[in-house]
Amino acid sequence: MDNPKLLFIMKTFVKISVGFFFIFSCSKPTLSDQPKLNAVAETTSQVTLTEEQFNTVNLQVGKLEQRGITGSIKANGMLDVPPQNLVTISAPLAGFVKHTELLQGMKVKKGQLLVTLENQDYIQLQQDYLDSKSQLEFLELDYQRQQELAKENVNAAKSLQLSKSNYYSAKAKVQGLKAKLHLINIETDILEKGAISSTISLFSPIAGYITKVNINIGIHVNPADVMLEIVDTEHLHAEAQVFEKDITKLRVGQKVHLTLANETRERNATVYLIGKEITPERTVRVHCHLTEEDHSLIPGSYFNASIETSLQQVSCLPEKAVVSFDGKEYVFIVTNESKRTYEMTEVEIGQSSDGFKEIILPKKLTGEKTFVINGAYDLLSFLKNTEE
Repeated sequence: MDNPKLLFIMKTFVKISVGFFFIFSCSKPTLSDQPKLNAVAETTSQVTLTEEQFNTVNLQVGKLEQRGITGSIKANGMLDVPPQNLVTISAPLAGFVKHTELLQGMKVKKGQLLVTLENQDYIQLQQDYLDSKSQLEFLELDYQRQQELAKENVNAAKSLQLSKSNYYSAKAKVQGLKAKLHLINIETDILEKGAISSTISLFSPIAGYITKVNINIGIHVNPADVMLEIVDTEHLHAEAQVFEKDITKLRVGQKVHLTLANETRERNATVYLIGKEITPERTVRVHCHLTEEDHSLIPGSYFNASIETSLQQVSCLPEKAVVSFDGKEYVFIVTNESKRTYEMTEVEIGQSSDGFKEIILPKKLTGEKTFVINGAYDLLSFLKNTEE
């Protein structure tokens, strides 16, 4: 330490360090300042209007009202047709497609020719019927003769029983073949006149539209093959899927408002049947009848629906009393009417109807409150401008 230069440098360093410490200590906020900052943050939900601001806003206040609100259940689904309005056309007997002129989307009438099939087995079936029919006539005469002989005790009872057995056996065979011919649309009256055909014709059992065509000329079809599908759109219905948690709210006769995926107009329907089975997706099928039939609608179209539930008395405010901010819903409570002070309070919104919304207040709010029912968005604007 005998070196004067080194001693001077060390003293200078100590002075500079003390100076920096003093400056840093003076710039750090004291503990007494921190509560003031917190107080500002806590008052951002309240707004106090000046007299000039109050005069420019048409504020109206009021109390919660008990009103009857019709609830609703959200659902989705698709348009469908009753089973009797959807027909699958298959071949009653195997054969080759000889003629058809149908295309998907074509309209057909009830009884219209759909497909002509051809097969040699059809010829054999008709021959078997004619042979059995001829044999039946002979056995019937023989049975009548045996009955007459039995009355005169000329023949044995065994001969009569044998004749009777042969007759009824042949009769059953003829009836069975006749039913088969009827199944493939061959009239036995025409067949008995000698008109044997190698083709059969299939006709439409309903009027509607062709939705599927799975055949072409020359293709071989079996009874298990689906050749055509026909849909009658006269009586479309809506099959809605409702979640399990809402099942207890459903009743037959409830009104349904639905909107198709490709439309903006709202259609009306009524709950007709409620399913008794819960799907793996935890939903229940609800069968709804459309109020107005529309033949232009297409089965399989998807829709969103709202099902009206029973009327309930709930606490409500006008829709203008509720403001939305940052994805939440708020109302303004009058905290000091003389000082024009209002507090923005978050609430939950229930059902809505006729310009009113159900208000669910926080549990911490007790006692009767007065709310701003007109001018709430003006207060929100003043509040956010004050924060800025």
